[in-house]
Amino acid sequence: MLRFAGFELDRARIELRGPDGEAIKLRPQTFAMLTLFTANAGRALSKLELMEAVWPNVHVGDDSLFKCIRELRTALGDDRRQLIKLVPGHGYRLDAQVTSEPVTSEPAGGAVAADADSAEPVANAAAEAELAKTRWPRFVRRGPAALAAVAVLGAAFGFAIAAPMFGPGLFKSRPPAIAVMPITGSEADTVPTAAAVRIRLADGLAKIENIRVVMPEAGTDSPQTASARAAQADFILSSELQNTGPTWELRARLTRTATQEVVWSAPVSVAIGETDLALQQSRLAAGLGHLLAGRLNELMQARPPVPADGAAKGVVEQATAQINQTSKERFAAAQSMLEKALGDHPDNVDIQVALAALQLRGIQMVWYSPADAAAAEKNAKAMLERALRSRPSSIPVLEAYCRFLNATNEFVESLVVCARALAFDPWNGMALYHMGLGQLPLGRFEDALATFKQADRFDTPLVSRWTWLLGAGVSYLMMGRDEEALPWLERSIAITPASGRPLFLLAAAYQRLGRSDEAKAAIAQGHALRPGTTASNLGIPTKNTSPAYIEARNRIRQALMAAGLSER
Repeated sequence: MLRFAGFELDRARIELRGPDGEAIKLRPQTFAMLTLFTANAGRALSKLELMEAVWPNVHVGDDSLFKCIRELRTALGDDRRQLIKLVPGHGYRLDAQVTSEPVTSEPAGGAVAADADSAEPVANAAAEAELAKTRWPRFVRRGPAALAAVAVLGAAFGFAIAAPMFGPGLFKSRPPAIAVMPITGSEADTVPTAAAVRIRLADGLAKIENIRVVMPEAGTDSPQTASARAAQADFILSSELQNTGPTWELRARLTRTATQEVVWSAPVSVAIGETDLALQQSRLAAGLGHLLAGRLNELMQARPPVPADGAAKGVVEQATAQINQTSKERFAAAQSMLEKALGDHPDNVDIQVALAALQLRGIQMVWYSPADAAAAEKNAKAMLERALRSRPSSIPVLEAYCRFLNATNEFVESLVVCARALAFDPWNGMALYHMGLGQLPLGRFEDALATFKQADRFDTPLVSRWTWLLGAGVSYLMMGRDEEALPWLERSIAITPASGRPLFLLAAAYQRLGRSDEAKAAIAQGHALRPGTTASNLGIPTKNTSPAYIEARNRIRQALMAAGLSER
């Protein structure tokens, strides 16, 4: 029990009580932030400290932080900002004396506003643990879906709860060490960018939970000392950076220290003229880091080859080529091919993932009857869960399951799995995109916007850029910030002009901005690409969506109907 300024913070009950003894409702993140402030009373906590403690492994923007600060000040009656003080250039500080005493009573249900089924994660480890402890019996009675809801309370503690799904052997061996060597360059103007990219790359690699990172410093050590430190690592990452004028060209290679075998190499190119230097550096590090994380993940998953692997790989490649650009007939042929391959090799994870992805595509394209669609969804989920038990840290498996859960409206569970994918590849744009997609229907529009913008800062893989541009535009639309939505939607359409959905969203933004003629033109373009689209069938099904999402979607529907789109 912590006491300060007449308030009581009961961590066992997950409850804040005012001077009158009445419980004050707080969102889980806000409670977690207050817990952090009370544990560090009198010390300024930087924005980065607060964000990393309250939202670990989740990419959020300053808006989420400011929202928590506002809620805390409101809850504490701190209109004059005398308790939660801004410390210019440093962060925020709780300016109060905090006393503590043990609590002997049994914990009861807390006063955190979001119930266990809420989408809001409690990311502070101590607050998560206490919250889950008091509510665990209820979740056990509710079954697997509720277990996943507990898991989304935070990446670290949430995964511990959901561990049976991901398997017990994730952390058995000592993680291999990667020595990130200084990036070399032939020109003087590459030196500052090379140093910045290296730091960003090492910081990102350090977030990957099954590797270790060392940084031999040639500038402070002698060459012999730096070489000796690198030799102690399992792998050495060396790279060169070149400024060609229009682009930065970064080439890297990964060498196995014991054998001097080059196990991976790749080039990365980033345009110089389009963006500022900081964004160029971010995209250089992300472009290299994303490719490297994938290769490291493959090395971690390595298993002895079996004779069937080659044939199975060929079947998977043929079927995968048909998933995105396919017809109903080609879809059926690919499904038969994969089902036969899985019958021949029932434990092949790659086939399981490919078949699940194909079946999801069939569900989305309405190529199954309702009964067959339900069976296909159940089968795909079972295959993906089986694949996860076999390869709990595989990026492709985690990506596939993350995408599946979003497509089937299991948004809370999808956030857990998307976060797991990011734990092995922090630069994974598709995982970030699907995390944002999961946040939107849960009403977490600001968090979704920050997630999509993070994906845009990384810009990996390039082929998927239009998706997070669209996601950012939708997030702005959901918040009624239509002017800000326009450039994101327009950029998305410029990349993928054959997708009709963004045009309808653009029409809604135009209509609400009073640009009716442009709204009608966008609807006409959208109808040419997606005949039969109406205001009713444009959005996702409402299963598991929040009231905030439904309200925002209805406002968009009203704008579309005002612009001339049929309701049904």
